[in-house]
Amino acid sequence: MPDDAVAARDAAEEQSAFSHPPVDPDAIASYGDHPDQVIDFYVPRGETAASGVPAPLVVVLHGGAWRAPYDRRHVTPFAQFLARRGFAVANVEYRRGAGDGGASGAAGPGGGPEAAGPGGGGPVAGRWPETFDDVAAALDALPALVREALPQADPRRTVLTGHSAGGHLALWAAARHVLPADAPWRIDRPAPLRGVVALAPIADFTVADKLDVCSGAARQLLGGDAEFAERQPYADPAFLLPTGIATTLVQGRTDIVVPPAVAESYADAAAKAGEVVGLTLLEDVGHFPLIDPAADACAVVVEEIAQLAW
Repeated sequence: MPDDAVAARDAAEEQSAFSHPPVDPDAIASYGDHPDQVIDFYVPRGETAASGVPAPLVVVLHGGAWRAPYDRRHVTPFAQFLARRGFAVANVEYRRGAGDGGASGAAGPGGGPEAAGPGGGGPVAGRWPETFDDVAAALDALPALVREALPQADPRRTVLTGHSAGGHLALWAAARHVLPADAPWRIDRPAPLRGVVALAPIADFTVADKLDVCSGAARQLLGGDAEFAERQPYADPAFLLPTGIATTLVQGRTDIVVPPAVAESYADAAAKAGEVVGLTLLEDVGHFPLIDPAADACAVVVEEIAQLAW
């Protein structure tokens, strides 16, 4: 397919994914004092809720190249989609980009994270170490918050999922027990997870950097050129293998935002480390359908989550 046709399809997919109005949560809880240190909770619907049996918990980490304009609201339709299929859902916010303000509005169609950053005049990607501080703190606080705010959930059946930059964070959060010994986020044993389903994740920073994914977002996240190599072992999922946690990657073959080569490289690194990572490649699917309730690809994502959760 010609480049202009691929770009046009990507724009249409982004338009569709951002066309859904945000969905208010059933409850919200804070895991810290900063306005972005919050988690939205969605109760399970459908037969699962009617049965009274506690539902698997899906923890969602949103994408947006770790940049401030892209907050959790753009994945609330996806969170609702999961809840309507019987899952309890925790949608995590975290500090992104530059500045000290609270959560900012989600960007609309045509302003995708691939166009942001210094080259596009937008905010830088992520905050070191705050982005990682927040994800670790949210996951550590989650069991107690779930007991109070989402009693319909069964935290013993927890699956992490995340899209794009959130896919990176999901893989990283599941690998905290293999972080370097001096990492402040390291935990002593694997997190009690059923697994991880990472959606078009920025899973290998070396490859992402070579491909200039999201205008150099991975390098910005780590603080710039001087810090990239020094901090990569603390932040790059491809350095944190094997995890011993069931992991599946879902990737569109025609993704031009985070190309398939990034996920494929992570899967190869896992195999070299002696770990089998599932890689589901979807034909004629780009970056955004994975979180778009109107797209068939989103149903595939839910099935991958269900295979780990139930």
